[in-house]
Amino acid sequence: MDVMDLENVDVDAPIFDPEAFGLSDEEAELNVLARRIGRSRFALRAAEYDRDARFPTENYRDMREAGLLGVCVPKDHGGLGASFRSYSTTAAEIGRYCGATALTWNMHVCTCLWTGALADDLHMARDDRREHLRRRALHYRRVIAEGALYAQPFSEGGASDGATGVTPFSTSAKRVNGGWLVNGKKIFASLAGSADYYGILCGEVSPGEQSSRRDTMYMAVPASADGVEVVGEWDPLGMRGTVSRTILFRDVFVDDDAALMPRGVFFQAATRWPHMFLALSPTYLGLAQAAFDFTVRYLRGEIPDAGQERRRQSSTKQLALAQMFVTLQQMKALWFQATSEARVDPTKEQVLRALATQYTVMENANDLARLAIRTCGGRSMLRNFPLERLYRDSRCGSVMLPWTAETCLERIGRENLYEPNEKDD
Repeated sequence: MDVMDLENVDVDAPIFDPEAFGLSDEEAELNVLARRIGRSRFALRAAEYDRDARFPTENYRDMREAGLLGVCVPKDHGGLGASFRSYSTTAAEIGRYCGATALTWNMHVCTCLWTGALADDLHMARDDRREHLRRRALHYRRVIAEGALYAQPFSEGGASDGATGVTPFSTSAKRVNGGWLVNGKKIFASLAGSADYYGILCGEVSPGEQSSRRDTMYMAVPASADGVEVVGEWDPLGMRGTVSRTILFRDVFVDDDAALMPRGVFFQAATRWPHMFLALSPTYLGLAQAAFDFTVRYLRGEIPDAGQERRRQSSTKQLALAQMFVTLQQMKALWFQATSEARVDPTKEQVLRALATQYTVMENANDLARLAIRTCGGRSMLRNFPLERLYRDSRCGSVMLPWTAETCLERIGRENLYEPNEKDD
C-alpha cells in the first residue's frame, strides 16, 4: 500500500464531526486516515475474513505502513502518541469497515496505552518506575522497529473471569533463576497464532502464600517460546476474523524483561483507571454507524447488486430510519462524554457513566443492526451484503468480559444505592 494513495480516497462523513465535537487536529487527522484506509482496504476484505474465520493479516500490514501499530506509543519512542480519546475515535472509524480488525487492534493498542500514558498516572516505587520505563522501551521498540503485534488474552473461563473478577487468575508465574515459569490457559484469545507476544495476566506462585489478585502480574510471553501452544477450533457466530482460539502455557520461561507492568500495578490500574475497560466499545460504535450508513444507502438505491429502485418513499421506512438516527445520536453523545472523561481516579458519577456507556453501546449496536434488517427487508440479509455480518458481529459485544451487559447493570444498580463500604444492618 502506498500511503500517499490514501490522500486520493473519498471518505465517508465522520462519526464525530471535528468542529461539532471539538476534536483536536490530531484526532481529526487520525480519524480521516482511519476512514480512508478503512473504506479503500478494510471494507473490501471484511467478508473474506468473516467467511474463512481468518485473521486480517493484510489489514495489519496496511496499518503498519500507515503508522497505526504505534498509534499509542509515545512520540519520543517513535509512535504517534495518541491519547485514549484520540485512539478511541480512530478505532470507532475502523470498526465501521471491519469489526474484527478494530477489535483485535484494540488488544494490541491497549498494551501500548496501558504501559504508557495510563501507567504514568499510577503510583510506583522509584526503582519500579525506573525498571518499568526501561522495559516498556523494549516493547515499544519491537512495535515500531519490528512491527510486532501484542495480544491480550485475559479470559480463563471461570464464573468470575476477567480483570475485575473477585478471584485471582489461575494462570501462574513461578519465580526461577533469571525469570519466571508460566503455566495456565487463556480462552477466547484474540490474535491467537498471529500475535508475536501474548500479554497475559497471571498470579505469582509463592511457597506458603495464597495468590492475590492485588499482586496480579502483566507479562508479555513470546508466541515462539517453548511451551506455548494454540489449540482448538474457531467457528463462532461473529467476530470470526479475531481468531480467538485457546492458548496453553506449559512451563514457559520468560525473563524479567517480559513484565509489562511491575507486580500489582495492573490491579491499581483496574481500580484507579477503570475507563481502560471501555476500550472495547469503539468497535461496536463503529458497527452501529455502519448499520445506519448501509440502511441510508440501501433505501436511496445506492447499494450495488441490490437493485436501483429507491425505497425511501415509504413513511414506515422513514420512521424506522428516524428511530435508528435518534438511537445512534444518543449512543454517540454518551460515548463521547464518557470517553472524554477517561482519567485516573474518576468520580463515582464518571465511573457509572462509563458503565452506562458500555451497556448502551453494546446493546444498541445490535439493536440498530436488527432494525436495519427489518427496515431494508429480506434481501439485505444476503451474505453479499454486509448487514448480516454487522448483525452477527454486534451481537458479541454484550457478552465480552470484564464489563458484560449484566455486570454493568449490576454495578450501576448497586453503586447508586450503596456508598463504598456501606452495608445493610
